[in-house]
Amino acid sequence: MKNVLVIAYYFPPSGGPGVQRVLKHIKYLKEFGWNPIVLTVSNGQFPARDESLMKEIPKDIKVYRSHIFEPYDLYRKFTGKSKDTAIDVNVIKKDGQKSNFKENIAEFIRATFFIPDARIGWINSAVKIAEKIMEEYKIDAIYSSSPPYTCSMIARKLKRKYKIKWVAGFRDPWTGFISSPKRWFLPKAIDKSFEKSVFKEADSVECAWIGIIKDAFKKYPELAREPYKSKFHHVPNGFDSSDFPDVKHKRNDKFILTYTGSMYGRRNPSALFEAIENLISNNLIDSDKFEIKLVGRFGNEIYKMIENTSFKETVNLISYIPHKESIKHLMLSDALLLIVDESKESEEIVPGKVYEYIGIKKPLIAIAPKNSAIADLIKKTNAGKIAHQSEIKEIEAIFLEYFNNWKNENDSFNPNHELIANYERRNSTKYLAKLLD
Repeated sequence: MKNVLVIAYYFPPSGGPGVQRVLKHIKYLKEFGWNPIVLTVSNGQFPARDESLMKEIPKDIKVYRSHIFEPYDLYRKFTGKSKDTAIDVNVIKKDGQKSNFKENIAEFIRATFFIPDARIGWINSAVKIAEKIMEEYKIDAIYSSSPPYTCSMIARKLKRKYKIKWVAGFRDPWTGFISSPKRWFLPKAIDKSFEKSVFKEADSVECAWIGIIKDAFKKYPELAREPYKSKFHHVPNGFDSSDFPDVKHKRNDKFILTYTGSMYGRRNPSALFEAIENLISNNLIDSDKFEIKLVGRFGNEIYKMIENTSFKETVNLISYIPHKESIKHLMLSDALLLIVDESKESEEIVPGKVYEYIGIKKPLIAIAPKNSAIADLIKKTNAGKIAHQSEIKEIEAIFLEYFNNWKNENDSFNPNHELIANYERRNSTKYLAKLLD
């Protein structure tokens, strides 16, 4: 059994989709000859916490935690936000939304001094603990999970010192992504130099969606040529059927459409709400006969959108709950809702939760670009239907079709079970183990 040091900021008790990829790798790596030893934070400020995930860490896995200086308490005090304000859902703005003076100052500080990200205060303590781990165990390889990209910087330091093999994992692109700060030229150049050096120095680069690889090749054309090109690998996310509770689906009294995850900024339900308003006004559906479940964390603008609908009584907002409970809500629904951020990256983004949606095998309404990676995945697996944010009539038609299927007890949905089975999390971990080998 070989040892791999896993460097991850998002690790239980962190909740949210970012933690699932690493947690499942940890769960299954031993089956493929690799013993994971985890290095994470002791006092991370996570957008969501899920204490139930602590039980999913295998008992024989060693987990080391080190202190991080988190700047978000200072940010909240400076901008006048309450202590429990989630930074992601209430800071990332929709196009046209304006920030106030203090938010602009805070964003300038973040973009200028926190390179590559706000978790840069973890590097020193993480490296110290990592060095002790290297002394205590024979570490055969390193696996880092980004974002935050600080994890890649920690791994790079260890790679340089110990000349050890390193797989750099990415769930999102680095510079120039939808959530990246708008940096001026000097910090921007520093950040890009960090990004480029990680891609070049890592022995393998493991990417959750193909668009991350395309983004790297576009920014740095030399990476698209050997000796670098062959080190980039697409290792898709997936679902873990062992997470799915044993529930018996019975006919719901109302048609239930469920969304799980975060919703803020450009990821919002405005197009769906407009489509539903049209269906109600044309007497094609009755607001007493459907329920929209939104499960997760939401920006303030989402609450306003709900308040402005004629059917606000039918929208059931459920704040962040443990992962298995959110899966149960999906399994007891009649259809599932996926909304992809409306941005320049939309055609390439493949959120991790889409695999969970597909694994649950309920018809999916995806509001996303039609010529996109996510549309290809949904079409291949026959998991649902896709419409763009601007295609209100198409969204209406999809919602009405699924609503009428519920109403008429029509169970004609037939996903591609064989292809869907390929996206079990165990298979992704098997691929990672091959890279480590």
